[in-house]
Amino acid sequence: MLLMPAIDLKDGHCARLFKGDFKEETRYDYDPLELLRRYSALGASWLHIVDLDGAKDGEMANRALILALASERALKLQVGGGVRSREVIEDLLAHGVDRVVVGSAAVEEPRSVIAWLKRFGYERLCLAFDVRSDAFAVPRVRTRGWAKSTPLDLWRAVKPFLAHGLKHVLCTDIERDGTLAGPNLALYAQATAHLPQLSWQASGGVRNAEDLSALAATGVAAAICGRALLEERINLEELQAFLQSASSPVSTCATAPS
Repeated sequence: MLLMPAIDLKDGHCARLFKGDFKEETRYDYDPLELLRRYSALGASWLHIVDLDGAKDGEMANRALILALASERALKLQVGGGVRSREVIEDLLAHGVDRVVVGSAAVEEPRSVIAWLKRFGYERLCLAFDVRSDAFAVPRVRTRGWAKSTPLDLWRAVKPFLAHGLKHVLCTDIERDGTLAGPNLALYAQATAHLPQLSWQASGGVRNAEDLSALAATGVAAAICGRALLEERINLEELQAFLQSASSPVSTCATAPS
């Protein structure tokens, strides 16, 4: 399993939300560029970046900062948040981003997203589905920075793309995100069992190395980790087993809101 450190950007700063609530923001006194270099020095090869302002408003407010991070070429970048047009994808890829995350558009404009998959290829796009389980433990998809509910469950949301080359899928459990409460292992075990042909990325709740080991056991291809790394809750020795996986090819390898 690949460990992907995460940097969430809001107003040009590193921040984390609690359960996707923009009113529950924690701002960290880290320079995003220095944080990128720190994760590169630790041994990570991929970094997951979310433009929180873009996720909420639909336009990438942190574009200049993201492109500056991409220009470092210190590690590969997976970037999302407010990606709702082909032009934005083209712009990011042209400026050094390695993979673009598409969230809300996958639910609201599936035909367009299918065309993007065909145009850019399955390795350059990741579809993100942010979910909150209902009373029957069915993962229901939310969009627009987690603010808008939909009747879709995760499986119906993914289905339109299966015949069109989809490979990378990021699933965030909103109730776990930013909480350090542990990941939703049942959800990710169900996802990998239901659609094993996909490279699932798990996001939300990671608090320690034990959680990373438990996620690896579910069969997910990658784990997104933000707060636990920012607060140095996992030491370097514990990270090594997962960071060593970072050198594996992309095809064998989880904000954030989309």
